[in-house]
Amino acid sequence: MLHRITYVSEATGTFGKTVLSIAQILGVSEANNRRDDVTGAMAIEDGLVVQVIEGSRPDVDRLLGRLRTDPRHTNLSILADRPVPERLFDVPMAHCHFENGSARLDLLALAEGQIPVGRAEDLLARCARGDDAPEAARTGTGR
Repeated sequence: MLHRITYVSEATGTFGKTVLSIAQILGVSEANNRRDDVTGAMAIEDGLVVQVIEGSRPDVDRLLGRLRTDPRHTNLSILADRPVPERLFDVPMAHCHFENGSARLDLLALAEGQIPVGRAEDLLARCARGDDAPEAARTGTGR
């Protein structure tokens, strides 16, 4: 059975503020997620992070444990944690940058419960697949 967890957190330090920090996050995330058969996507905007991860229960729980102790972010809050019949994501980790238009994702509104979690997951999945280019730019590698 697959599980999907969506969370928001607050970035600390230079986390997500530079191309180098994002590249480092993606590199480590992709290696670990390939090993653990976890897929997902993240977006970082104005000091807020949203990430969706999916995989087997033990694998997403192990990853969530690492994320909770990661000093690069704080105030991790789970928005959704549920079993799902299939994956939304086919890449180990994609980084989505939402610029404008219909693909816009307001992370503060999401964190405050003003945007349904399912909408955020759908936008991140579309970005990870490249469905919304050029409105949502994606970085990361494929499977």
